Parts: sequence; structure tokens; C-alpha cells
Amino acid sequence: MEAKKFIRVMVWELPVRLFHWLNVLAIIVLCITGFLIANPPALLSNAEATNLHSFGIVRFIHFVAAYIFLFIMIMRIYWSFVGNQFASWRAFWPFSKKNWNNFWHVVKIDVMLLNEDHPNVKDISVGHNSVATLSYLVMFFIALTQIFTGFALYADTSGWWFPKLFSWVIPLFGGDFMVRTIHHIAMWTFILFSLVHVYLVFYHDWLEGRGEVSSMFGGFKFVREDRIKHHENIPKESKK
Repeated sequence: MEAKKFIRVMVWELPVRLFHWLNVLAIIVLCITGFLIANPPALLSNAEATNLHSFGIVRFIHFVAAYIFLFIMIMRIYWSFVGNQFASWRAFWPFSKKNWNNFWHVVKIDVMLLNEDHPNVKDISVGHNSVATLSYLVMFFIALTQIFTGFALYADTSGWWFPKLFSWVIPLFGGDFMVRTIHHIAMWTFILFSLVHVYLVFYHDWLEGRGEVSSMFGGFKFVREDRIKHHENIPKESKK
């Protein structure tokens, strides 16, 4: 069997990795505190109600995580204009022939588990594959939904001007109940996406052996040399 030569390529820059892990932390905290806010546990205490601040602390943590989530999104959008080609907004643009060809390739290989008689090395993605970019694009709009509905629910009890910018959302959807329902459904979308995302990352790491997991810590992936020849946009300094 012919041995393939692999080269280390810097794919995920440090800001992208920081945004990723801060986002992971923020989403975990938002989900846990969100569950507690949606269904508060009964607290048995002989203290006066005015001296119990446990639920207020839960809400405070939720709001802090929400602001972090929003800040990360703003910074990630900014980095899509100044980062490398793997972080660029162009990498998430789905309306191109190349992306659609890669989309069907990923569906055939990863989802339908079909083999190719004559595999094309150009179909192997260096950064995100087309299915991943499409799913991230969808999750971007789900994240916007979370931000708009979350800050709308926060607006009535907030003394700051920023959450009140979203006060129009609740009348638009006819009341708090519908907005909370949308916010809750979007949260479950994030949970489902996270489960599939983690599974596919480990699946690709095992199947391809290109450092899919470690790349989000160190930034480097291992890419076949002949694949790089077909990917002319990779700067020479990123090849180690």
C-alpha cells in the first residue's frame, strides 16, 4: 500500500479557537441556567423570602452568559472579514458549484456510508466541509433567534438601554408565552446540534486521522500533500 505524505497546515487561528471554546462554555451555562429558569426547583428554607437570592443568582449567571454569547458572535463576524480563508465569510457562502459538489460528496460518504470507486482528493475539505458550513449558517440564524427572544424577555426587568432595544419582539409574536416557547425550542436545537457536531468531529478524526479534534486546541490539521496542490489558497507559511 502506498504511504501518503501529510503536511501540517494551520487551519484554525487562535481567535477562532478562543471563540469556539468560549462559545461552548457560554452555551453550556445558558442551557443549565435556562432549564432552571424555565422550571425553578422548589427551595425549602426557613429564611425570609427577601433574603433568598439563589434564583436571582441563576438569572444573573444566565444574563452574563448571554452577553458573552452575543460578544463572541460579534467578534466572530468581525473575524470572518480579517481572518484566514478557513474563517472567512466566503467559506460559508453556500451558493457555489464547488460547495454543492462537496455537499453531495459528504452526504454520500458520511451520511449514506457509500464508497467511491475513484475517489477525488479535491473532495476532501481542508477546513469545514460544505455540510458543516451549511449547518453553521443555519445555526447562526438560530443564534440570532436566541439573542432576540432572550433579550426581549429580559427587557421588562432590565434597567439598561440595550435589552430594551428588543422590547418590540414580544408584541410581534403576541406575548411572552410564544417568545418563551421559541426561545426554548431554539435551545433544544442547540443541544441537538451539539450532540451531532461532537459525534461527527470524533467520527472524522477516527476515519481520516487528520487531527480533527486536536486542531481545535493547536490549530493544525494534517493534510495530504497532493490535496494541498489542489488548494492553491493555502499560504506557504502555514505549511509546516
